[in-house]
Amino acid sequence: MKIGIVCYPTFGGSGVLATELGMGLSEKGHEIHFITYQQPVRLNFHPNIYYHEVSVPTYPLFDFPPYETALASMMVNVIINKQLDLLHVHYAIPHASAAYFAKQILRKEGLDIPVITTLHGTDITLVGRDQTYAPVVTFSINESDAITAVSQSLKEETYKYFKIEKDIHVIPNFVDIQRFQYTNKEHFKKMLAPSGERILAHVSNFRKVKRVEDVVRIFAKVKDTIPSKLLMIGDGPERQHAEDLCRALHIDHDTRFLGKQENIDEILSITDLFLLPSETESFGLSALEAMACGVPVVSTNSGGLPEINVNGKTGYLSNVGDVQDMAKHALHILGDNDTLQQFKKAALEQAHKFEKKDIIPMYEQLYVEVLDAYTEKKNQEV
Repeated sequence: MKIGIVCYPTFGGSGVLATELGMGLSEKGHEIHFITYQQPVRLNFHPNIYYHEVSVPTYPLFDFPPYETALASMMVNVIINKQLDLLHVHYAIPHASAAYFAKQILRKEGLDIPVITTLHGTDITLVGRDQTYAPVVTFSINESDAITAVSQSLKEETYKYFKIEKDIHVIPNFVDIQRFQYTNKEHFKKMLAPSGERILAHVSNFRKVKRVEDVVRIFAKVKDTIPSKLLMIGDGPERQHAEDLCRALHIDHDTRFLGKQENIDEILSITDLFLLPSETESFGLSALEAMACGVPVVSTNSGGLPEINVNGKTGYLSNVGDVQDMAKHALHILGDNDTLQQFKKAALEQAHKFEKKDIIPMYEQLYVEVLDAYTEKKNQEV
């Protein structure tokens, strides 16, 4: 199949999943065309992968250049010239509406192409529910030929807040076990924790929804009891607040802000515990990647997190904002080596339930079903 994938090219979960999906499909012989404004951060070269950059001209008239219009135009161009079979857009805003726009243009040219929209989280739970966007989001999702969500929780929330008239298929996020796995980096660990301190980590885009200040406060409580180090991976608007809080709590010498990192798997290999106290997570891909490296997770019980983090087995779940409870759970896991190893083993076993090789065929099956339905519809029209 020739498949167009539209996504955000950033470190966020939707962009990472879309990129990993495209690379996995290319390895199975499909021709993949990424359409976005810059090359996705995890995109690796493969003979079956093509990248089409969306450029948005700037004019004095535009305070906000119309990216959606440029994106729709690029979709049309790629679909016509590369003869794509289907278009798979990730994150509803603005990709689903741009795809609908492109589809109408193509119909004027006598072409038709199915569009699949994958919902990832904040496009539904946060941004999409804003009345500024809600009518367009609802319309464009309903106009998609198939809809998927990355967790059962996100599916239910979508039906709750939007008038969706079609079935939503749940296809969970996945992890590349070949990449995200434990590797011996003891020399690296000794450099960061020379006295055998426990290492805690957090990975995110440092937006408010991630509650990075809670990460810092949890760590401060853990450090009061167990010698520890904290690795903060990623970047975003809340980073400065988190750094300021570290200084105020006098834990800045035991905390490292590493910024955006490509080789997160290597960092996770030296990590003892992963913290994810988010206000909401549609799935929690960063937690799954940590678990694949044998790292237990202390997280909130929000959204899709209970679907991957098994309370009391792979880690613990707490209410949003309950720093005290999360710190207590962290101390239990880190308190002795036997307990820590039990949680590490369980985390790894759970991660194997979301292997890339098992999830990608679910998307392939959906593609076939959508294309078969299109063929049948065309035959009926003839």
